[in-house]
Amino acid sequence: MIAHEEIVMLKVSHMRQIMKKIISIILFIIVIHCIGCSSTTGSNHNKCDNDLAQNIKADKVLVLKSKSKLYLQRNGDNFKEFHVVFGANPEGHKQQEGDERTPEGNYWLDYKNKNSVAYKSIHISYPNAEDIKRAEELNVSPGGDIMIHGQLNGFGWFSWFMQFFNWTDGCIAVTNSEIEEIWHAVNYGTPIEIRP
Repeated sequence: MIAHEEIVMLKVSHMRQIMKKIISIILFIIVIHCIGCSSTTGSNHNKCDNDLAQNIKADKVLVLKSKSKLYLQRNGDNFKEFHVVFGANPEGHKQQEGDERTPEGNYWLDYKNKNSVAYKSIHISYPNAEDIKRAEELNVSPGGDIMIHGQLNGFGWFSWFMQFFNWTDGCIAVTNSEIEEIWHAVNYGTPIEIRP
């Protein structure tokens, strides 16, 4: 007859084997995902979409915060749509520095930064004169450095997770491959409208 201790040892050994298999499967999935993500930086990823974005320049960018969408527009028509995430406190217009809100209103895309803390960024001209006046009335700083950007440097592979929740300080985040498309589709001075 098998002693109780031997049964427990067999069960523990069996559980270890199961856990090793589960861990192996998880690691395999992560490796496959990383390989897939690394290939998305190549020239063949979404080739048709990239060609479209590179060949058609947007004359306006529209952001709908309630739908978590950014649209590239040409002559009033959307020609490209992206899922986006915002600041950790997304509802309402940005009132002051540190409130983690994404501004609402009409602005301009006024410069691009390929060496930012996130993978490429496009600056939004917040705060405008109205934002500055409102902040002065509240005796607070309006904040600034609001961007459309990719993932934080070194974490592009994690965008499959990061794009599920609002995590920025007020910026508009997309995946690294998407910021590449947006980067090529907009010029300096392109208007951006951010709606609730």
